[in-house]
Amino acid sequence: MDHPVIRFLIAGGSAAAINWLARLALSPVLPFGAALIVAQGIGLVAGFWLYRAFVFRAAGGSLRRQLPAFLGVNAASAVIVLAVSLAASAALVRGLGLTVPVAEGIGHALGIGAGAVANYLGHRFVTFAGLADLGAAR
Repeated sequence: MDHPVIRFLIAGGSAAAINWLARLALSPVLPFGAALIVAQGIGLVAGFWLYRAFVFRAAGGSLRRQLPAFLGVNAASAVIVLAVSLAASAALVRGLGLTVPVAEGIGHALGIGAGAVANYLGHRFVTFAGLADLGAAR
């Protein structure tokens, strides 16, 4: 677990799992779109802590600079997650005839995957820029 890329994948995968599980827990009490947004917020908090503590852990990283950048990157990612999740779940219900809960689960997983690409690029080049070289082991 010394390689930064492995730490990034574990931290990001953990934040994504927290996001997905939170949405599962929220779906019985909130509409799908609202559950997606609240779960994204829960995953955001987990992700910031995981990335900052385990992936981009360099002394001198300013929380005051990182937090707004992290929120901006995640806002863009949340739009992607929401759009892909809603579109995919609707397509799975209409196109494949899946039940709504199954389609929402698969759609949300696809949305998280699409958002992960935006998160990686944003956090690597904006939020934690210059704090860690993900291409080299420490």
